[in-house]
Amino acid sequence: MALSTSSNFAKPDDAFRAVVEAHRGLNDEQSADLDAALVLVLANHIGDIAVLHEAIALAKRRMHDASQQQQQQQ
Repeated sequence: MALSTSSNFAKPDDAFRAVVEAHRGLNDEQSADLDAALVLVLANHIGDIAVLHEAIALAKRRMHDASQQQQQQQ
């Protein structure tokens, strides 16, 4: 199975909103805990270590790119 990076949701905004709403009322630590739990649940659902490694690498690249963009804007 290859990592899918296109939206698989009929209504992507609803999926985004659901994640945002799940964090409402949580402090930073609780929010980080929720994110970690959600990642583990979804990683288990995927069940493919190669896809998980690919997703981790993509997420790290996106964080790195965002950090570089932020530094360039300063």
